[in-house]
Amino acid sequence: MKKLFRNLSKKTLLKYLLIILSILLLGVLLMYFSNKKKHTKAKPNNTKEIKRLTDIADIYFDTNKYDSAIYVFNKVKKLCNPEINTIDYVYALSCIAQLQQDQSNYIASEATATEALPYLKKIKNPRYSWIVYNILGINYTNNYDNRNSILYFKKAIKLKSSAWRKRIAINNLVVVYMAQKKYKESITLLEILASKKDISKYKNINNNDHAYVIDNLGYCYYNLGNYEKALKYYYEGLNIRLRPNTQYGLSVSYRHLSSFFAKSNPQLAKAYALKAYKTDLENNFLSGQAGSLDLIIKSSDGNDLKNYSLKYIQIIDSIETIRKKTKNHFSNIKYTFNKEKEENFQLKAQEAENKLQIERQKNRTIISYVIIIFISTLILFLYFYLIAKGEKEKNDAILKSEMRISKKLHDELTHDVFETIAFIKTNDLEKNENKEKFLNKLDTIYFKTRNISKENSNIDTDENYPLAVKEMISGFKTSNINILLNGFDTIRWNEIDKNKKIILYRVLQELFVNMKKHSEASLISVSFKIKDRNMTVIYIDNGLGIKNNILILKNGLQNVESRIKTINGTIIFGNNLQKGFKASFTFPL
Repeated sequence: MKKLFRNLSKKTLLKYLLIILSILLLGVLLMYFSNKKKHTKAKPNNTKEIKRLTDIADIYFDTNKYDSAIYVFNKVKKLCNPEINTIDYVYALSCIAQLQQDQSNYIASEATATEALPYLKKIKNPRYSWIVYNILGINYTNNYDNRNSILYFKKAIKLKSSAWRKRIAINNLVVVYMAQKKYKESITLLEILASKKDISKYKNINNNDHAYVIDNLGYCYYNLGNYEKALKYYYEGLNIRLRPNTQYGLSVSYRHLSSFFAKSNPQLAKAYALKAYKTDLENNFLSGQAGSLDLIIKSSDGNDLKNYSLKYIQIIDSIETIRKKTKNHFSNIKYTFNKEKEENFQLKAQEAENKLQIERQKNRTIISYVIIIFISTLILFLYFYLIAKGEKEKNDAILKSEMRISKKLHDELTHDVFETIAFIKTNDLEKNENKEKFLNKLDTIYFKTRNISKENSNIDTDENYPLAVKEMISGFKTSNINILLNGFDTIRWNEIDKNKKIILYRVLQELFVNMKKHSEASLISVSFKIKDRNMTVIYIDNGLGIKNNILILKNGLQNVESRIKTINGTIIFGNNLQKGFKASFTFPL
């Protein structure tokens, strides 16, 4: 079996693996889509009941019975299968989100609207996407998340919806820009809107919208210090809002004018604030009343100041009380609905559980078998593949090592041995002079043999590793060669992986051997540094350097590069800036 895998190419092995994985994946997908189809068919179609309840909820919505509307829309949501009744489901969610928003429950509204997002792409009519995006934009605006509010208003603007809807989205975007004090950007958009008055077939809608745009233009110019234009637009907006059936926002115009004259004409400012307050009282607009009273207080003194301050406090208390009641009432409705939903779900779940239990067990068994077969096949394949690959790499390493040792013996010892033999044959060893030369030649052969042995011997990687490295490096020192080590003793060698210490030892050894053979250097510096769990070693000598700046990787330097790559490291060879050779390598710890 091992022999068979050894003879197979890597490409062939990967091809077999791909075929096996593809077959298993196809089986899993077929089973998945088959089960999905069954489950889809099993879900009941509640279209008629959904339509009936939606009509009831719409009536509650239109008659401002918000609590009842939320309750019924939640029933609709529960009955909907989002895959089948997508439009009904999204419509119910958007209505609930709108109602929650109207009750200032912006966080709940955001959560509800977000539920609809995944299903918008399944609906061709952009109206539903526009509604959801607009609701989310307003929620983010009220929660002071301007970045997201701008994002969703721009999404709403890009949709292929009616001019009226685009206009509303642009107006909402302007509100955010004004909150960010981007008045110039706001003016650019508002002037575009002001140039297009007739967006609806209903005149009063057009007038209300145009008055809103004009008044906001005045507000922007006021904040930019252009009071002449601001006053012009304020009065233009006010005149439109004073017409019959177009008085929506009238109190806002009065408040803006009150703020405008606050310093220059306090009496006129108070008169406009009182008009705003009266309008807000007629419309029962509590937050508007609070804003108007705030302006009145700033322009009042004496008993007026006291009376209006008391009214302001009462209004604030009323707003807070209403908010608390709304929150509690909404919580009660939500609790009742959830309780009923849970009871219905338990009954249906019990009935469905019995029918699906056998099918679920079959599916679990099939999935288990597929997973077991897949994992077993993959493990067996990888096991034999890695064994074959490991043996090949081991044999290649042995062969490479043998060839390197053989070459080193031939290059460094053959000449000395033949020279020594020739010396013996041609000289009389009885003479002291010849005898001493002979012994010197033997010493040379011995030291070279010992060095080759050290280069290929086992390396001590325990606590004696630093000493072994220093001894190896000191072996290259001579009276003409000085070696400097920087940062070596600051390294915690016992925390470094054994294999990486061996690679580092061999790389340094190769660099020093290369130096001794080719460099003619007299000074070598080796620096060690650890940063961000990476070790960097920089070798510099003052030798001959790289000829013509063209590096040809041969023998030792090629070994250095390949060794560094085995531990996911990188190496750079080059000339020293002044003179000599430089090698810098980095590897992760």
